[in-house]
Amino acid sequence: MGVHALDRRRFIAGGAALGVASRVAARPSRPWDAIVDPTGRPGTVPTLTAALQLAEKAAGRPFAIRLEPGVFAEKCVVRAPNVTIEGRGPQTALSFGAAAGLSRPDGGKWGTGGSATLTIEAPGVALRNLTIRNSFDFLQDRVTHASGGAQAVALSLGRAADRTRVDSCVIEGFQDTLYVQGRALFTACRISGCVDFIFGGAAALFDRCEIVTRLVPGAEIQGYLSAPSTPVDQPYGLVFADCRIARETGVPDASTYLGRPWRAGGNMRLVGASAFLRCWMDAHIRAEGWTSMGFTDPEGQKRQFQPADARLFEFASRGPGAGPAAIGRRLLTADQAAAFTPRAVLGGWHG
Repeated sequence: MGVHALDRRRFIAGGAALGVASRVAARPSRPWDAIVDPTGRPGTVPTLTAALQLAEKAAGRPFAIRLEPGVFAEKCVVRAPNVTIEGRGPQTALSFGAAAGLSRPDGGKWGTGGSATLTIEAPGVALRNLTIRNSFDFLQDRVTHASGGAQAVALSLGRAADRTRVDSCVIEGFQDTLYVQGRALFTACRISGCVDFIFGGAAALFDRCEIVTRLVPGAEIQGYLSAPSTPVDQPYGLVFADCRIARETGVPDASTYLGRPWRAGGNMRLVGASAFLRCWMDAHIRAEGWTSMGFTDPEGQKRQFQPADARLFEFASRGPGAGPAAIGRRLLTADQAAAFTPRAVLGGWHG
């Protein structure tokens, strides 16, 4: 159930209801500090890893990296602040297959946090016009259970990340596709997955993005779009504004939840916050909208964190998956929704 090209152009070009630009500037005004070209063209470097090593020598000054078209089978960490990584569209792809239960070269397990294809661990990073993919074969692993842990992150915004901008990117995985901490702005992106595929404690704004549930053959519940682990004293969490909530062909009706609240590590100060504002929703979204998530509390007791005890809301949803107000599907008033300005959501940073 993808968006046709013309429909997507209209969708992204629609009015800036939140006052956020629908696209970031195509490229920096200065020359590129590094160009990554696997063909070895003179004046370029062969890998993103090599370009990021150069960025670390820049002492924090803005550093712009251009990736030429191609598939870069790399697993990278951005440790330098103020780095821009820009590709030439979806045909420029970072792709690596790692999962939580698989072994690292040193013999340990990747774990969820270590599985990411691209990890951001610095402030002021911008990503543009890229595909970022975790190529771990989730569907085959459902048959073999060989991995011992199928969480496989494509993009991770770690605890040191803040003021991250992600524009016109495709972010692909299945379980745990996108981990977000800090403050982050996503514009005109396509993010796909199944289980808890946008998760974390970030104050993150998703502006005119396409959020796509992937088909898991034979699964009664196809997945959960969001799993927020928002600190209780943080007023906003994962905010989806003017987004298109879509599905791959074959994903059944009434098979997917908008999300469930994640109390990571049993931390009682995490009270998940997700909000869907003016989003179009396909018929795969279940009528109840949200569901509970299990956790172990500090006393070792297994409990369920119920949606009613978290901060999970909608405003002006439309489309066949838009449900009526219900006990489990709470709607904001127009005045309440108006408080979700970019500056408020992003804690004073406007992107």
